[in-house]
Amino acid sequence: MFKDFRPVLMILLRFLAIYLIPMIVYQLLYINHYQGLGLDPFSKWVGSQSCAVQTFLGYPSRMVDAPGYDTSWFLVSGKYPSRMVEGCNAVSVMLLFAAFVFAFYKGARTFLFAGLGIVLLHVMNVLRIAGLNILILEHPEYTKAGHDYFFPAIIYGTVVVLWIVWIKFFALKNENR
Repeated sequence: MFKDFRPVLMILLRFLAIYLIPMIVYQLLYINHYQGLGLDPFSKWVGSQSCAVQTFLGYPSRMVDAPGYDTSWFLVSGKYPSRMVEGCNAVSVMLLFAAFVFAFYKGARTFLFAGLGIVLLHVMNVLRIAGLNILILEHPEYTKAGHDYFFPAIIYGTVVVLWIVWIKFFALKNENR
């Protein structure tokens, strides 16, 4: 009975192992190391890039640390529209994306596609954060919808599009012929 499902189960097990092991390592070795020390360096880097985009778009921005808390505030055009926390850095989304791609491993092109996809997701995330801060400043009445629905749809939508491209043009290319 399980013989028919073996390929699917193997892909599922590979996906789970490839996702869970890096997530656990990330949480235990990286995030826990910075617990209580302020915002972690990678999240600060993402936040500073978002500030650069906001400044470029005419919204002078900088990060302001919150001593004793694992967060930093965005100071945008003299206001504090939002704060950056570890979850905003999209590492978990990037790991989820990469795990799916590697579950359908196709040699060296897997590494290339995953690497380029992670770079694209990082850029989309920086733009997402900048867009959210500008939305909060310009249209605060849309803060909840922007934060909870619209801007997450951007990052997760990018993941889904990349997955479709990976499956359609790379992972199943030889099987379709």
